[in-house]
Amino acid sequence: MRLRRGDGRAEGSDLKEADAERRAINDAKAKAKPFADTTQISHVFYHSLVVDPALAFHAGQGKAQGYKDYMVTKREFVAQLNSMYAKGYVLVHPQRIAKRGADGQMHPVPIVLPAGKKPLALSVDDVSYYEYMAGDGFATSLVVDGSKGVRRTYPEKGGKVRKGADDVVPIVDDFVRGRPDFSYRGDKGTIALTGYNGVLGYRSSYAAYGHSAKTDAERTKARTVVNAMKATGWNFASHSYGHINITKASLAAITADAARWDADVKPIVGPTKEIIFAFGADISDTTPYSMRNPKYAFLHGVEGFDYFANVDGSRSSWIQFSQGSMRQGRINIDGIALDAARDGKSSVLSNFFDPVATRDPARR
Repeated sequence: MRLRRGDGRAEGSDLKEADAERRAINDAKAKAKPFADTTQISHVFYHSLVVDPALAFHAGQGKAQGYKDYMVTKREFVAQLNSMYAKGYVLVHPQRIAKRGADGQMHPVPIVLPAGKKPLALSVDDVSYYEYMAGDGFATSLVVDGSKGVRRTYPEKGGKVRKGADDVVPIVDDFVRGRPDFSYRGDKGTIALTGYNGVLGYRSSYAAYGHSAKTDAERTKARTVVNAMKATGWNFASHSYGHINITKASLAAITADAARWDADVKPIVGPTKEIIFAFGADISDTTPYSMRNPKYAFLHGVEGFDYFANVDGSRSSWIQFSQGSMRQGRINIDGIALDAARDGKSSVLSNFFDPVATRDPARR
């Protein structure tokens, strides 16, 4: 007599399914190979998504063009994400690409993937839901919503606040939940944060909003979201406290800005080895970083950043190893890049998706 489970299925069938799944996993492991060239790993980045194009693309005070230039819509992002998955990309953190060795130098680390798969770094800038964006068709904060995980809040007419998945973080979370092979060892993306308006939609900056019970409460809420995001594969990076141009800023200004970030943001997100330059404003040209560069000596030697990222949408990938650090070029995915692709001025985005087919008709 065969034992049966409560649902009527034989126990033996479970064993057969487990054996089949185990064989499939072992077969995939056997076929997996290290990605051939670490320096050919792409890094794409976004800003907060446009939830309502009718508001964002017709915003007042001259903001509409800025939103069209630097943001993409939810519709565009979802289409692009599906395409990147179909093309075999797998999300991987910069820290997986290289590590500092005992000699203090940065060394590539093998990233082992199934045949046809290739690593891709993802980052999102300015997830602070700045005050100037209020009422312009963007989310207002990230929150933890029970079993649904991290969601975004969006104010609707009549004062009702809706929780949903209309921004990068919850969309990627849901996408990976249904397609775990889109994530390498649970990796998702890096959130590059400023601090002058707080973080993640919370007015958490002591420098901007003062030391008060209200600010403390905002910091506690933000920390709850950060912890939930870290637990599900997200990293955090400095984007400078004041979104400053580090190329143009003096060392004294950079030092003061870093002190504000360390005081206002680091206690919420924890230590980070990543810095993503605001405006893509780098501290060197393509010459490798050196401790002879005073800005690098401070950011790397004092602040402890080992992973640096600028903006370079002219090529599909760029990685450089310097004295104890890795620098990576990020490809901007925004209205400017979409327009350049549409007009035949750039072909880089075609490596990831069709920039014309995925374009939101609302841009017209």
